[in-house]
Amino acid sequence: MNAFLDVEQSLTGRRWTGPSAEADRLAEAMARDTRLPLPLARVLVARGVAPEEAAGFLEPTLRELLPDPHRLKDMEKAAARFVKAVKSNEKIAVFADYDVDGGSSAALLLSWLRAMGRQATLYIPDRIDEGYGPNVPAMQALARDHGLIVCVDCGTLSFEPVAAAKPADVVILDHHLGAETLPEALAVVNPNRQDETGDLGFLCAASVVFLMLVEANRQMRADGVRGPDLMALLDLVALATVADVAPLVGVNRALVRQGLKIMARRERPGLVALSDVSRLDAAPSAYHLGFVLGPRVNAGGRIGAADLGARLLATADRAEAEALAARLDQLNSERREIENRVRDAALAQAEARGFEAPLVWAAGNGWHPGVVGIVAARMKEATNRPAVVIGVENGIGKGSARSVAGVDLGAAVHRVAAEGLLLKGGGHKMAAGLTVEADKIEPAMARLAELLAKQGAGIDGPRDLRLDGLLMPGAVRPELIEDLERAGPFGQGAPAPRFAFAAMEITGARRIGESHLRFNLGDGMGARIEAVAFGAFDGPLGPALTEGGATRFHLAGKLEINTWGGRRKAQLRLDDAARA
Repeated sequence: MNAFLDVEQSLTGRRWTGPSAEADRLAEAMARDTRLPLPLARVLVARGVAPEEAAGFLEPTLRELLPDPHRLKDMEKAAARFVKAVKSNEKIAVFADYDVDGGSSAALLLSWLRAMGRQATLYIPDRIDEGYGPNVPAMQALARDHGLIVCVDCGTLSFEPVAAAKPADVVILDHHLGAETLPEALAVVNPNRQDETGDLGFLCAASVVFLMLVEANRQMRADGVRGPDLMALLDLVALATVADVAPLVGVNRALVRQGLKIMARRERPGLVALSDVSRLDAAPSAYHLGFVLGPRVNAGGRIGAADLGARLLATADRAEAEALAARLDQLNSERREIENRVRDAALAQAEARGFEAPLVWAAGNGWHPGVVGIVAARMKEATNRPAVVIGVENGIGKGSARSVAGVDLGAAVHRVAAEGLLLKGGGHKMAAGLTVEADKIEPAMARLAELLAKQGAGIDGPRDLRLDGLLMPGAVRPELIEDLERAGPFGQGAPAPRFAFAAMEITGARRIGESHLRFNLGDGMGARIEAVAFGAFDGPLGPALTEGGATRFHLAGKLEINTWGGRRKAQLRLDDAARA
């Protein structure tokens, strides 16, 4: 197929591809039959949506899509034990991971319990001193004072710590890849247990917790007791789903769509305070969850106190929420500075090793373990390869890994650990963590690369840019963007629509901050819209678009509504450009 607009190599070195002639025909037929705007019909066709499915796809509902909790093994048993503890006023401990998914999962349980007039002990391990997941000393200490320990977003591979928790009962609500055997817990609810079908493997831990609460409410209702309002908790599920990079497909679309509506009501003190300190002046979108709110919730677990994020999300006190949000915002700024230093060193090391391998990786002494995951994500985005970044301290490396679509990274890391090259390791398809002796980093990464290559990693480089069609500036209005957003939410597994604008004039180009660019694009006949290119001067886009002269450019990017001072304007977020 010919390159879209004949762009074989853009300014960033990519080949543009667009809809096929058959896809164009299907989109035109859908627009005619459903009376949907043609750009929206193009997006739906690209996602494999048939005309008769369009209405349901554009309005996903939990009534239609939420799975029966009983589809997950041990669910009935887990909920029954949880309800029993609540009814008998038993002491409950919640052991959570230190990321957004773990914090949101913990906040779900704490919020539900508060609505029932109950409390629980929150325990989140320190990333540096304790590492990921349950550990023996912590579980033993909790078991002395609690009859039930609920592990959320962790625990599936914690055999020894779970065994050490006796006589307390342990319930695990997780989504990380399981081994051939399970810990000796009362219940392990995990869609990625090896004896599960995998049909719900795309759920994050917070969604698993939510389903457990659905079952808990159901069991209490059978006994004549009304449970808390679960719909009010969906803001937490939405935040976790997006921040944990769960694919926005199936029920995840409905969970995030509904959760964003709940969040827009500004009823949860922690998210209100965090939105305010982040200077959000519009209703939150999936983008804000992943790139504005999520990183701030994560900041505590990365470089501060591990429980700050969960406490923020769970608190009902506005003053406490404001103090926690301010602290997390400060930590996030500090995190950025640390991240930038590690990122520059890691990218230089990985580039020297070569970006064409099936795995890109870097390791360094003293790299803060709280930022290696973010840096791995940056390397993955820059190279379109699975990436691992490892911080080494006292001869032990602690690393984070991020994957690309179609490559199951968690399974590969788990296998390398089983083969003895890692001290421990695990995760899910898109992300994983590992611990490795410093002198085994090279052979471990070589073996991991070998396993990932068998899955196809490294075959397709970052050369193609997929476009949903061509637009003219005069057609771009906030109303069109609102129509396109009906196909959302957008994120992992559901990329935001990306459109091209052909042979545009660039005017009013101005640099913003150190590396960003703002400009106007026009068709030469009076129609124009504003555009922004983040990080443009970190690559070739900024210098090319500000060089002056009469050069016209093909531009490609995502459309968004920019709200400023109460005014709403259409804006292009530029991804790429090519000389026309």
